[in-house]
Amino acid sequence: MAFVNHFGAAGDGQRDDTEALEHALAAGAGVLELAKGSYRITRPIVIDTTRTGYAAVRGTGGTSRIIMDGAGPALRIVGDHRGTAQPQSYQDHTWDKERFPTISGIEILGRHAEASGIELRKTTKTTIREVLVRRCVDGIRLVERNRDFILSASHLLDNHRYGLFFDRCNLHQIIVHGNHISWNKQAGIKSLDGDVHNLQITGNDIEYNNHPGVDKSPGGEPRGAEIWFEAPRGVISEVTISSNTLQATIQPGGCNVRIHGQETTEAAAARLVTIVGNVLGSQTRGVELKHVERVAITGNTIYDSQDLSIVAEDCSPSANASCSTHWYAASRWSTATVVVFRATASLIDARNPRCSRRSASAARAATTWSRTTSWEEPPPGCSTSPRAPQPFRETPCCDTPQRRTQGPLSGPAGRTRHRTANRCRRHRFTPTGGHLLPRRRRAAEAAGDR
Repeated sequence: MAFVNHFGAAGDGQRDDTEALEHALAAGAGVLELAKGSYRITRPIVIDTTRTGYAAVRGTGGTSRIIMDGAGPALRIVGDHRGTAQPQSYQDHTWDKERFPTISGIEILGRHAEASGIELRKTTKTTIREVLVRRCVDGIRLVERNRDFILSASHLLDNHRYGLFFDRCNLHQIIVHGNHISWNKQAGIKSLDGDVHNLQITGNDIEYNNHPGVDKSPGGEPRGAEIWFEAPRGVISEVTISSNTLQATIQPGGCNVRIHGQETTEAAAARLVTIVGNVLGSQTRGVELKHVERVAITGNTIYDSQDLSIVAEDCSPSANASCSTHWYAASRWSTATVVVFRATASLIDARNPRCSRRSASAARAATTWSRTTSWEEPPPGCSTSPRAPQPFRETPCCDTPQRRTQGPLSGPAGRTRHRTANRCRRHRFTPTGGHLLPRRRRAAEAAGDR
């Protein structure tokens, strides 16, 4: 390893330290040590592990800063891993030179319109931790082919496009845990096409990743999102989004979690997705799914979605077992489906629901979540008084006696489950509580006419 100050780096944020860092990297055989200071560079520092061998960039407890004052990534790590994640697919040169590059303890600050943070190409087992990247085009960008990537305890803030970007990348085994990914202008985490599998996003604070008033959506085009997976010509599969805070400010076309696959009659390219135990809210939509297959959405709290909380278009049957969904005065009544499982409810827009083409039971399941109800006025039982809103829940039908099934459900107050077949279609699902009003009534009240 080599300290950059021994090779003439000033670390004052003014002088160009690019050559000093390159010389230190060459002398340190791929290991770069940064002392406290601000190191201004004007071109990418390229660490080619096929030449240098094992690589690492280490700052001093977060006191080391790299200022990227040129186009491209501040740090580019290159390997030559051609196999999969299976150990027997690794070639000897990968184990002997390239595996497990690490970056830790530094800040990267973009000071050029085309500056980026970190780029990874054909690496395996790269670990990034305790890193801050801000004011770059993309905080961290993975391209071409990578395996076993871990990002933890880091901050990706205020970047011009994406915080973490999987750019048409063949990428398996990814863990994103315990990070703060916020105020990026288009998305916190973005995956575009490629072949992405086994992705765990857990325990992060991902919020305000949009640009209201600047990044506009005149035709309803998708815009800012905390997590945005788009695979019209790729695959996104085996995804877990768990125990995160995902919130923003309202933006036309915005969404907390957006997953769009490709339109196909074959197996869906976006599939096997679990969204569980998150807090989502303050966006136009909470969860937006399109051409996605085999999804589980459960145990989330979804609040203040301006349009709809969960939207599923051309998706196979999805489980929505126990989400707590809250709407406030800013929300609107809309054509929607209220789906009730285990005495809990969610608001879902099920457009063109399709079932799995491999299972007759899935076809039957599809009918349980494709019923729609239109409300022009608040449904029966919805209070117009300004009290704390309550989530939707099942209530007895207006004129049909209710029948019990086998007894009370487990849970608070031992609520009793009832058969929905004994209720009229109009009032099969009704909300209680809340102060939601149709748009025209709110407008009339604001004008003092009611």
